[in-house]
Amino acid sequence: MRALLIYPVFPKSFWSFEKAIELIGRKALLPPLGLITVAAILPQEWEFKLVDRNIRAVTEAEWEWADIVIMSGMIVQKYDIADQIAEAKKRGLKVAIGGPYATAFSKELKGEVDYLVLDEGEITIPMFVEAINNSEESGIFRATEKPDISTTPIPRYDLLELAAYSEMSVQFSRGCPYQCEFCDIIVLYGRKPRTKTPQQLIAELKCLYDLGWRRTIFLVDDNFIGNKRNVKLLLKELQPWMEENGYPFSFATEASVDLASDQELMDMMTACNFGTVFLGIETPDEDSLEVTKKFQNTRDPLSESVNKIISSGLRVMAGFIVGFDGEKKGAGDRVVEFVQQSTIPTAIFSMLQVLPDTGLWHRLNKEGRLLEDSGSGDINQTTLMNFIPTRPVEEIAEEFVRGFYALYDPQKYLDRTYQHYRILGEAPCHKYPKKRQKKTKKPFEWSMLRALAIICWRQGIVRETRFSFWYYLAQMFIHNRRGIPSYLTVCAQIEHFLEYREIVKAEIEQQLANYQEQMETRERLKQATPEAIAS
Repeated sequence: MRALLIYPVFPKSFWSFEKAIELIGRKALLPPLGLITVAAILPQEWEFKLVDRNIRAVTEAEWEWADIVIMSGMIVQKYDIADQIAEAKKRGLKVAIGGPYATAFSKELKGEVDYLVLDEGEITIPMFVEAINNSEESGIFRATEKPDISTTPIPRYDLLELAAYSEMSVQFSRGCPYQCEFCDIIVLYGRKPRTKTPQQLIAELKCLYDLGWRRTIFLVDDNFIGNKRNVKLLLKELQPWMEENGYPFSFATEASVDLASDQELMDMMTACNFGTVFLGIETPDEDSLEVTKKFQNTRDPLSESVNKIISSGLRVMAGFIVGFDGEKKGAGDRVVEFVQQSTIPTAIFSMLQVLPDTGLWHRLNKEGRLLEDSGSGDINQTTLMNFIPTRPVEEIAEEFVRGFYALYDPQKYLDRTYQHYRILGEAPCHKYPKKRQKKTKKPFEWSMLRALAIICWRQGIVRETRFSFWYYLAQMFIHNRRGIPSYLTVCAQIEHFLEYREIVKAEIEQQLANYQEQMETRERLKQATPEAIAS
């Protein structure tokens, strides 16, 4: 069987970082880890070709070569998924699809594709393969349990065009122990975190090492510390492997805010060369955190928790949301104030959206507050809320746009990035860095020199940040010299956010105008006579 694996286009979003990635000569931030894991689970006597459409288009020769097309993708990729299904069908090819979008919106895809391989592939892919072997023309494959991922094979990293990616991905765990009402992770993967073995993950890292990867690796776990016992067992074995191989990678991951309460765990992470952690903070308003059942964020003051994590040597990225039930006016402004005070450079800011099958979806459905298009999957920073909130949509949207615009003001962004790295520079792991062996020597990349020149020109000469840019850079040479490459990388991200905030502003304002027009029309119809409505 010749399987053509297609990863659909990821539209412009907060996480796409197009402008920043272009600076360093890459084409995409992260690879399709799900698809290369699927390729590892499928029979290895099959032949595989993988096309990430974020890097290049599928060639006609690849369409002709294929016996079957296999796709996976997230909700935001739904439009390109539809386009690629149409292209495959036009050529008479069978199509199989799985992943988060297919699992959450299987009703939309039923009848459009031949095979729906839903839930977690360790269980459903063997069902799909059996159907293929039995010459079955179609099928829907579902899991009734969660798989033991300690048996998951090493993803087929060899199928990737490695040089095209800014970072690489690995996964250690699935699931999260918490019960945040709006989150679909516990719907997809459960509340009991399952992990791979330390030896398993290190084997994946060795595979990447042998393929020549020497840059950042993102552990895609939705809550890396969900199973703290197993995480510590991993880190205990990972640290000597990293030391023996000269610390060939730096790591980034996602974790819950209660990471701050475990100093031993933070120290183990930095000892293994973890440099960045994404936190789901959501809001500084404690009442909203309790409404959405994010109780883990209410145990300690959020600002203290963030400062502890930064002071331990981990750069913090964070997610924030406006639109929770019972939220008081000015929530967006309070988010901006919190981000500035806690010096978080990269803060993803969104309006609350309802995802299928979450606790929030079921509650709002019962209350009759879901909008007709709440199941459309059009969910990102450029869409209005897909339910009726407890305060006016116009008020929330205005705060959101104003907040997003303020967060990515070039001067404010540069200020907090510098302040963040000054705190990081005082962390023991950065004051006394690890000794690296010669085997970690990385090839010089001219694209990085070009990127540096562009950043210095735009932020140090063209923009109003010119004086503080050079002052901060000089201070970094004095106080945190080793942090300068990472600092400049984060500074470069503003190139993406400056463009994206304009997209957010334009899209939300247009949707808001359409929404207000619809509400006015609805109100006029309510007051009109039957004869007027008929005309």
